[in-house]
Amino acid sequence: MRTALAIAAAILAIPLIIGALGGMESTGGGEVAVVRDGGPLDDNKVRQVIDPGSGLTWTGMWSAVHLYPAQQRFYTITADARRATVLGVDVVTVPSSDGVNLGIEGTLYFTLNLDHETLKKFDDKYGTRTFRAGDDNSLHPWDGDEGWSAFFGQAVRPVIDNALRGQIGAMRCVELVPSCSLLKSSALQPQDSNANITKVQDAVNATLARDLPVMLGGSFLTGLRFTLVKVTLPADVQKAVDRSLTAAAAVSEAEAKVAQAKAEAAANLARQNGYDKCPACAEIEKLRSLPQGITVYAPGNPQSVVIPSR
Repeated sequence: MRTALAIAAAILAIPLIIGALGGMESTGGGEVAVVRDGGPLDDNKVRQVIDPGSGLTWTGMWSAVHLYPAQQRFYTITADARRATVLGVDVVTVPSSDGVNLGIEGTLYFTLNLDHETLKKFDDKYGTRTFRAGDDNSLHPWDGDEGWSAFFGQAVRPVIDNALRGQIGAMRCVELVPSCSLLKSSALQPQDSNANITKVQDAVNATLARDLPVMLGGSFLTGLRFTLVKVTLPADVQKAVDRSLTAAAAVSEAEAKVAQAKAEAAANLARQNGYDKCPACAEIEKLRSLPQGITVYAPGNPQSVVIPSR
């Protein structure tokens, strides 16, 4: 009887030991933890928040620990595979006010709000849901970089796209891509677009600061700063610009040749006028242009110039 009771006690103790050993958690310097109760007799509410860089902390038996990024992060929209996020290569295509589809590449810098109450709210709202990743798997935001990017791509990216459309759509192509001026006339000179790029960045940042808390349901992201890196033209439009640049270069080359010919003609005319006034000068010029080493020079004779053989 005692043996049976000992065996039963051991069997019951094993889960308790496992739960106790698993009830300790620590965080690295770049992560913050939201802990949710998960024991058989517990509810599933948030139990506590563990700040970045903590030592071992008691989280309770069988609790679920959700780790989120605590350092500044960035989300890159780009056609460069080397700089793209795990979501892959993409750009935001936005029509300008004059109907040119512009490819927008940029980077959004941000930090997760580490206020404990805000983190608890974020975990309630998003940590209990899954988001579709690039490989069609459904991941939680706390499932590593892939999970975080899946959340960001579905919850935040649409707000970024909308902010860009609102600002880019109000500007003409030439205001952001100077070479667009060549689409109308190769004689037009490209303008500096730096001031307009800065204007768009400032407006997008203001829009994101206003719209993201509303769309996400809380001020979960702080330090928002969008940097507009590149504005590109569609391939066919870029080819048209390239052709215009080539044509403009050809025109400039032809104009240079015409100017050179005019200059040479004017120089020849001036030279001839000088010879007319000074025939002796013309003879002197002839003598200067003769090859070196001649032995006979007889003007008017077909064999007027004799150069000794070597």
